[in-house]
Amino acid sequence: MQQLQGEIVQQVSGLVSGEPDLIANLSNVSALLNQHLSDINWVGFYIMRDGELVLGPFQGKVACIRIPVGRGVCGTAVATRETQRIDDVHAFPGHIACDGASNSELVVPIIVNDNVVAVLDIDSPKHARFTVEVQQEIEAVVEVLTTLNW
Repeated sequence: MQQLQGEIVQQVSGLVSGEPDLIANLSNVSALLNQHLSDINWVGFYIMRDGELVLGPFQGKVACIRIPVGRGVCGTAVATRETQRIDDVHAFPGHIACDGASNSELVVPIIVNDNVVAVLDIDSPKHARFTVEVQQEIEAVVEVLTTLNW
């Protein structure tokens, strides 16, 4: 299973440096992660709009458009303000199955000025795809994203 090698954070920093457009930045970051992560079937962003998560830039199959806070893995990441690394999404209470082929999921909340502004969501068809090391690398990517113009 391919792991990230640390340079992904520098690549993300380079991609977003000097670009003020949020959607352009999130689009490029989702494409970059899609290129560098093996064994995933969806990667992208849900952005907070009027108290719920709304689909943002992503790579993968058609996705759920709106997710209430507290529902599913993404909504739980917002409600708890903590990363959710789920080895088996089918065992997760209230899991929202946008793609039945997904078996594990990693969701990292993006917190700016003490508010959750979005989540970075990554799905995999493999059970237990996301290691602690991958989680830490994605959290470092999200740290870079907190500097964007939200």
